Amino acid sequence: MLADADMARPIAWRDGKPVAARDFLADITALAAQLPAARYAVNLCEDRYLFIVAFCAAAVAGQTNLLPGTRTPQAIAETAASYPDSYVLTDRAQDGVDVRQFVIPQALSRAAAAMMPALPPDHVVAIAFTSGSTGTPKANPKTWGAVCASSAFNADAVCAGGAPNIIATVPPQHMYGLELSVLLPLRSRAAIHAGHPFFPTDIALALAQVPAPRVLVTTPHHLRALLRSDVALPAIDAIVSATAPLDAKLARAVEARYVTRVIELFGSTETCVIAQRCAALDEPWHLYPGVSLHPQPDGTLVNTAYFSAPTLLHDIVEMLPGNNFQLRGRNSDLLEIAGKRASLGDLNRRLLAIAGVADGVIFQLDADQRGVSRLAALAVAPGMRVEQILDSLRAGIDPVFLPRPLKIVDSLPRNAADKLPRAALLDALTSSQPA
Repeated sequence: MLADADMARPIAWRDGKPVAARDFLADITALAAQLPAARYAVNLCEDRYLFIVAFCAAAVAGQTNLLPGTRTPQAIAETAASYPDSYVLTDRAQDGVDVRQFVIPQALSRAAAAMMPALPPDHVVAIAFTSGSTGTPKANPKTWGAVCASSAFNADAVCAGGAPNIIATVPPQHMYGLELSVLLPLRSRAAIHAGHPFFPTDIALALAQVPAPRVLVTTPHHLRALLRSDVALPAIDAIVSATAPLDAKLARAVEARYVTRVIELFGSTETCVIAQRCAALDEPWHLYPGVSLHPQPDGTLVNTAYFSAPTLLHDIVEMLPGNNFQLRGRNSDLLEIAGKRASLGDLNRRLLAIAGVADGVIFQLDADQRGVSRLAALAVAPGMRVEQILDSLRAGIDPVFLPRPLKIVDSLPRNAADKLPRAALLDALTSSQPA
């Protein structure tokens, strides 16, 4: 299970103290012996260390971790209903959840000597679900062999042969969080901070609780919040960003402020991470070894040796020499209104570039009875009026692509993985909150 055989090395940090690999294996052994008999475990642990222990214990017990994108009672119930032989595996009791629960004991016995667990490569260790940002979440099974293969490339990109201490703002239930804050400590010499910091002051505190070298795993939204906050951070060896496009200007500002390097990763729930680049230099994307892309009329076909079958993504790419590529948007991002064309990604970049707009999103509404699809927008812009934002947009886009309605809100309905589920956007647009 662990790629590194050094049992004394730290695999995690809790309350400022290291947890040695030998103690981690003892915790897995103790928990695996207590788990209820079942095929699936809905892993809702919030403490990142306990999540990893639960993740591994369930796998050792022959179970599969179910990783719902949200932890609402409805989402948990729907996940459990879709996988009948399941239970909730958690570090604290979940209120309002009518599903069998197993709460991890506060203290796990480490008396028994723990042997290194070995998992079959074809065992499905997790089923991750897409975010729902473009519709209904879809299930994506992950075998142990496949995640080990992709984790080796992540280790090369992020760890560079070293033993960094990782602080992650993204939850372990999301595929990006799972890869960088759960699988990476298992398959490299990295160690993970057990917390889930969200606000800039929390991030600074978490970074201060681990020694150098430090790696911050986060999102563009969190990076913008850090820059606005002026919170001082301890020395960071590298910052990793994913889940949304990272603007080169933002990446350069982050590198300059924190005297670090920013690594942007590209992937999906369906494929895991498949490419990296230096966003500050606006480089093309560099594919991981052995990964191939094949442009299609409706997206891009991705394949590699550890896939069971080629996977279609809705991203549009332009292939370049040397196994590199440029992203040209998503198939769903290409808009055509009144015979004119635009990119939804470009429209969003223009919205975020407006002075005074702290956060925002433009998205397409469902077609009306005449078959016309309008654009709508939500903007976090304290002190601004809707017309001010629209006037700024008019300067750079065709009037047919102006979002109507545009609503000013206190915050965007981002989930824990920094994604914007479509249903949540529609709810925010139609809520009674005044603009």
